Amino acid sequence: MTSNRLSPSALASRGRRRLSTAVTSLALVGTLVLGGCAATTTDTSSAGTTSTTTTSATTDATTASAIDTTAAGTTDATTTAGTISDTAAAAQAFLATLTDEQREQVLYAYDDETKSTSWSNFPVTFVERAGLDLTDLTAEQQAAAMAVVEALLSEEGYATVTGIMGGDQYLADESSSTEESLGQYYIAFFGDPSDTSAFTVQVGGHHLGINATLDGTADAITFAPTHLGVQPAVYTDADGDEVQPFDGIYTDAFAFFDSLTAEQQATLTSGEVTSCAPGDTCDFATGTGLTGADLTDEQRELLLQLVASWAGMADEETTATALAEIEATLDDTVVAWSGETTYDMSSGDGISFSISGPDVYVSFQAQQGSAGADVDGVTTSGWGHVHTIYRDPTDDYAGSVTQQAATSGPGAGGGATAGGPGDGGTPPSGAPEETSADATAAA
Repeated sequence: MTSNRLSPSALASRGRRRLSTAVTSLALVGTLVLGGCAATTTDTSSAGTTSTTTTSATTDATTASAIDTTAAGTTDATTTAGTISDTAAAAQAFLATLTDEQREQVLYAYDDETKSTSWSNFPVTFVERAGLDLTDLTAEQQAAAMAVVEALLSEEGYATVTGIMGGDQYLADESSSTEESLGQYYIAFFGDPSDTSAFTVQVGGHHLGINATLDGTADAITFAPTHLGVQPAVYTDADGDEVQPFDGIYTDAFAFFDSLTAEQQATLTSGEVTSCAPGDTCDFATGTGLTGADLTDEQRELLLQLVASWAGMADEETTATALAEIEATLDDTVVAWSGETTYDMSSGDGISFSISGPDVYVSFQAQQGSAGADVDGVTTSGWGHVHTIYRDPTDDYAGSVTQQAATSGPGAGGGATAGGPGDGGTPPSGAPEETSADATAAA
């Protein structure tokens, strides 16, 4: 390796999201309407977390609460221990707002196998999530729940997540979709949140499925497995600002692609893009494509920066640790790409790629269908509808449980075979089918 190569820690400190995206996505979700709760304004705070405020919103003459996720001078933790401590404190503050019945609903045993079947790329209508539905909570409880997410994630990671949530709410408000669960998100804890033991924070809805395991005894955090999705890729928030939750991912992906020679690009695009969805036990087949051993030092850095969009959602130390592990086996990691070769969402059907190696699995799949969520003048298919999955073949769920195969009915994960069609496989009976870049999405 050359002396001017960036270390994983340097990559971790690099801004992978654009600040304009962070500001606009936070503003959008700041007016995210969740029905069924009293309209109140409440300030909540906990050690190591930001003060969050709920505001009132009116829809169809009915007043409902709204989650305000804007940061108020929060300083992100820069160490793994700091993130674990802040997240545990925020979780305990959230639990303190709940009734005994709600606490029973949100808390699971650390090794409960529900952890592996209660997240999906299918709507909440078809795959039941674990824990508490935010729409069933009071404004104070909603704010406390979002404080947990904010404590867990970096500023960039939080902006991505809230941008995803804002997109679902945008579709609920503006699209032709009749999907009743748009905008519904759940939170659950597996294990007692503490900085002296291991616990998992699970946050999920249709286009979001975070499984973050934090272990204070090992000073370790993993986000494997996690599902991030987006629809649409670009939308306008209530303030008239443009929001692009995946702009950073697209920018990093094309920075990597553009760094390749014509010969490398030919190898990359002739490879097999694989898929390994929620609910799939997955054999993590690497497939064919361009290997890390084929890359220059600069190209390897760009690939790691792209992977950090999933593996590096928390603090700098956690990101550096994850990237160092992935870098160690990068020579045996295979990258494949299909679709467009220019970042221009005004043409073509988007891109799909996979990154598969001993210590990382990422699948980025453009969905060729709007899922019935059509908005005039807005792209909600291809570029505008993407599902992604991040897994660690060696450490999914930090080894606490094994991924269960998908089954029909509530709690199904909705899986797909690696390399086969599907970013969701065969859905439960009556569910819409979400598919890969090479198939047609029904809903």
